[in-house]
Amino acid sequence: MASLVSWNCRGLKTKISDLKDIINTYRPACIALQETHFKTTDNIKVKHYSVLNKNYDSDRASGGVALLISKDIPSAPLQLNTSLQAIAARIHTISLITICSLYLPPNQQINQTDLNELIYQLPDPFILLGDFNGHSSIWGSSDSNSRGVQIEQLLTDHNLCILNSDQQTYFHQPTKTFHSIDRAICSPSIYPFFDLAIDNSLHNSDHFPLTLSDNRNTHFDSNRPERYVFAAANWTKFARLAVITTNMIENSSADEAVYAITKIMNDAANAAIPKAHNSGRKQNKSWWNQDCKMALNRQDKAWSIFRRYPTTSNLTAFKMARAEFRRIRRRSERASWINYISTITYSTSSYKLWQKVKKASGASISNSISVLHVNGQTISSQKNIANSIASTLSDTSSSRNYTSTFLNHKSEVEKQTLNFSSQSYLQYNSNFSFQEFQSCLSTVHKSSPGPDNISYLMIQNLTSVSQENLLHLYNRIWNEHYFPTLWQQAVIIPLLKAGKDPTNPSSYRPIALTSCLCKLLEKMINRRLVYFLETNNFLHRCQSGFRKDRSTLDNLLALETDIRLASLQRKHLVAVFFDIEKAYDRTWRYGILKDLHDFNLRGNLPIFIQNFLKLRRFQVRVGSELSYFFIQEEGVPQGSVLSVTLFSIKINGILNQLPFTVKGFLYVDDLYVSCAGEDMNVIQRQVQTAINNIQTWSVKNGFTFSTTKTAGVHFCQKRKLHLDPEIQLDGHKIPFVNEIRFLGIVFDKKLTFLPHIKTLRKRCERTMNILRVLSSTSWGADQPSMMRIYRSTILSKIDYGCMIYGSARKSVLQKLDPVHHTALRLCSGAFRTSPIKSLYVYCCEPALDIRRQMLSLHYFFRIASNSLHPYHNFKLCPSLLRLQNARKTFIPPFFSRMQAILMELNLNHISVTPQPTNTFPPWKVNRFYYLNPFENFSKPDTADTIYQKLFSEHRSHYHSFTPVYTDGSKSTNQTSFAVIFPNNTYCFILHPSCSIFTAEITAVVIALKEILNRYPGSYVVYVDSLSVLQSLKSMQPHSHPLIFTILDIHDKLGARGFTILFCWIPAHVGIDGDEQADMAAKISSTLFNTTVPVNDLKKFIKNHCHSNW
Repeated sequence: MASLVSWNCRGLKTKISDLKDIINTYRPACIALQETHFKTTDNIKVKHYSVLNKNYDSDRASGGVALLISKDIPSAPLQLNTSLQAIAARIHTISLITICSLYLPPNQQINQTDLNELIYQLPDPFILLGDFNGHSSIWGSSDSNSRGVQIEQLLTDHNLCILNSDQQTYFHQPTKTFHSIDRAICSPSIYPFFDLAIDNSLHNSDHFPLTLSDNRNTHFDSNRPERYVFAAANWTKFARLAVITTNMIENSSADEAVYAITKIMNDAANAAIPKAHNSGRKQNKSWWNQDCKMALNRQDKAWSIFRRYPTTSNLTAFKMARAEFRRIRRRSERASWINYISTITYSTSSYKLWQKVKKASGASISNSISVLHVNGQTISSQKNIANSIASTLSDTSSSRNYTSTFLNHKSEVEKQTLNFSSQSYLQYNSNFSFQEFQSCLSTVHKSSPGPDNISYLMIQNLTSVSQENLLHLYNRIWNEHYFPTLWQQAVIIPLLKAGKDPTNPSSYRPIALTSCLCKLLEKMINRRLVYFLETNNFLHRCQSGFRKDRSTLDNLLALETDIRLASLQRKHLVAVFFDIEKAYDRTWRYGILKDLHDFNLRGNLPIFIQNFLKLRRFQVRVGSELSYFFIQEEGVPQGSVLSVTLFSIKINGILNQLPFTVKGFLYVDDLYVSCAGEDMNVIQRQVQTAINNIQTWSVKNGFTFSTTKTAGVHFCQKRKLHLDPEIQLDGHKIPFVNEIRFLGIVFDKKLTFLPHIKTLRKRCERTMNILRVLSSTSWGADQPSMMRIYRSTILSKIDYGCMIYGSARKSVLQKLDPVHHTALRLCSGAFRTSPIKSLYVYCCEPALDIRRQMLSLHYFFRIASNSLHPYHNFKLCPSLLRLQNARKTFIPPFFSRMQAILMELNLNHISVTPQPTNTFPPWKVNRFYYLNPFENFSKPDTADTIYQKLFSEHRSHYHSFTPVYTDGSKSTNQTSFAVIFPNNTYCFILHPSCSIFTAEITAVVIALKEILNRYPGSYVVYVDSLSVLQSLKSMQPHSHPLIFTILDIHDKLGARGFTILFCWIPAHVGIDGDEQADMAAKISSTLFNTTVPVNDLKKFIKNHCHSNW
């Protein structure tokens, strides 16, 4: 294996396949390339390598040098001030060395001074690799030229060593001769460590690659951490080996139990799940086949013959073999690409679709490791880099970063011990049920394992007995008030922030990997904590981050609405957008606990959080190396489930500091405050008061606002010159700008949204290349797949915030239409001259303005269904309505725009079903179940008479239970339901927008309500909708707002002495009661006064908009 490779490739774009062969053969840490022939517009990517290149400034593609550096080793580019074609970087394999790739064209006059200046700029020790086009007897040439003399002089003047001997590195085809013009020159200090060899193949160039091996290490190995290949796992074997017993939990301490479970699961995984081999990462050539292999063998054989017998006929035979190989390779590459793209079909899963799209677009996450510069010193080894980044992260969370004022306050307040103990029974402190455990486990996503190397997949594939014993451990930890030591650890993967200096250790974003065993317990606790906070209204209604039925759109809507109203009244509106420095990393832990104490939380829940926040420590992983353990003194733990909720609790109080004349909205740590008025001096005083209050609050709670990143915008439609207000934050003047990016939307001071539309269009046009790559009229991906990709990659960008920026003038919004039209043409293969309206119809995709209307109505009804939303009851007062009607040229706020659309579409009469606010407590066990006597009989394979006989047997068994039949019906113009009691029939018509599911579940609600009005007895409710019964059993609130209504009535019936059973029956198989219910539902004529669930409205609005379109 080689540490370094140098190769004059004579045009890299056509030699990518040969470059992959070289990489797969030698697995080099760095490759120095010459004559890359790049243009300034070229963007070459090589998997697992960072590419540094310098192009030759010419009208045509020629010359040029590049360095390919493995992302698995620390490196840093070196800035060279030279006119030569040279590029350099510092890399660390075994030690820190400088690598420089140099190309000296044969016909170009090279000044000796330029060569000397280049050497002076290369830090010792260095290796200079390249094609120097110099001949000298020193390295085996039969004669010398002026360039060779220059190189000899360079070696003498700088006391350099040449690694070459007499090997020939260049083949001159016209004369059929071999020469030695490629050099490897190094500093004397590293000369003994490197051995040079010459590859015996030209790899379709005219230069042989030079390979340098570091004899201090036999080969360069990426040494990346091993990972499990879950796709090849034997889960049956894993479950059999990973047995968690009761003795493991009960007869040892919590720490010992955690260690025992971790060990047995890891041992089982090692035996049942294969691991990816750590032999370096190959360059894939999916197009390679047997024809390519045979053609390459023929080429190599012809070349071998020519090397031994360099005759004209042998050279001609080699050229013919090489041409044949190139032809076969090109044909194979094209066929492979066509086949690959053609596999993207409508049935392709989303996961596989995105894998293919990313590969086709060449997208990859850059995770290269950079050499660091700290206090004037260069840090290059992986271990030292890991320690440096870890130390920086630890310092970030240190209490030393707090102001002296807050430290004094902190010291005084923390003298008070918080007592969370409680003698009374609190439901949120009850033991976790197995139902809670399974519910949380079913919602986990694919996640990397933490330090214990246990993934969610392993937990999911444990036997139910092992899972119950794991739950037993969780309840021990919960009740014994002890947090396992192993779970206090995290492994940090540093990722470079966009646009930041890679040599600065503070430029990296920490991605924390914590124990999945711990995160599963956190999920269960977090559900209880969130339920407690929401049901007691402890979180401010203007805080939107990570809350159910809330999003960034709420904050954007609030800002846009206030600006529009201020504009309508010809007022000024001043908004200040805050940036909190290191908000997560410096959150005051005692402050979190004090807030929990003030919320009157007592017992297991707050005590767990108290222990959870103690003694957090982490290691940083760089490549295969782990740093030492470092302490996170303050802040919420990165990567933990509870952290987001705990941060929301701590920052919640900031919104309570605003005077009533100033509004504020918060999304996680993105805060803005605004004030509107006619007098700028009054506005200035009000906003300054609010900021002073916020600053005072932050001093007492440990948050620090960035005075350089906090900015303001003065929104105003007045034409006269109005000076921006002078507002200060912590003694610094807040800069006022003409536009600002807030939660992904650019707000300009006139609220035209033109800057946002321009930025959005550029982003979409860059992504359009994916569609261009994948589209082809003869062999590209099929149209449905292309539309899926378009909707996911481009249309999703256009959709985000369209209900906000959709208020822009029509001329501004039309700038996005060409993006939409171009994408539809690429997806459908239509001609450029195809009429736009025909394109819409053919692709079943409406115009963007219709789509904006549809999505805006969806959002409007979502707000209407959420009674806790800040704008749920928003209405313009009569005076503003009159003003709005009088000033037609002013753009109305969102809700006025929606009312106009509803009137236009004749949908203003619809009432939306409110979402339930008081859901079932997470600790409450859902005891709902249903009977299914037909589960072993497939409907397509079972005769109706068999179903009737089975039902008859079922009724004979439950003959003492009063039967109640429910059914729903939906036709083109009508949705209805029916409930059949032995002596009564109830049938009603619902709003036509209601779905069949709503009809079925409404029938169940009416049946239970009717039973509630009767004397206690035994009833069995027959439902022919299996999806309704499954939703009731799973208790997923997002499925339908009536789910909890049914469960609530069901509990009341049980408390009053009723016995209620549910039973699924197949529809339309001749069961009398079901047939009666079906017939009654279809002939219903009485209108049922009911609302429409928001999910049904979404479908109805979509169909309505499409029908109007």
